[in-house]
Amino acid sequence: QLAESGGGLVQAGGSLRLSCAASGRILTSYTMGWFRQAPGKEREFVTNINWSSGTTYYADSVKGRFTISRDNAKNTVYLQMNSLKPEDTASYYCAATVVPVATLSRSYAYWGQGTQVTVSS
Repeated sequence: QLAESGGGLVQAGGSLRLSCAASGRILTSYTMGWFRQAPGKEREFVTNINWSSGTTYYADSVKGRFTISRDNAKNTVYLQMNSLKPEDTASYYCAATVVPVATLSRSYAYWGQGTQVTVSS
């Protein structure tokens, strides 16, 4: 029901845009989130957006560099990542929840398969 795409290898300072296509039971009342997980680390919250209101929230580590957006007509959420750093290297996951402004991974019921982002120094 959630399918990410757009990951890849980029040099530090570069940009990538991730996409998350939603289908099935994901409704426009949901909050869509992006999380990431680096090897040996816990999954961490990156950003989220309320699909209907467009309200967004960002982790401090990405604020000012990453932008989340959505295209209601395409049922797709995007994560624009600029000024990438090596520490942004991780698998990035799209997720959906009925909980407004949720930042904990356990609040999200639906998950994509993840897409790898690697930032070289």
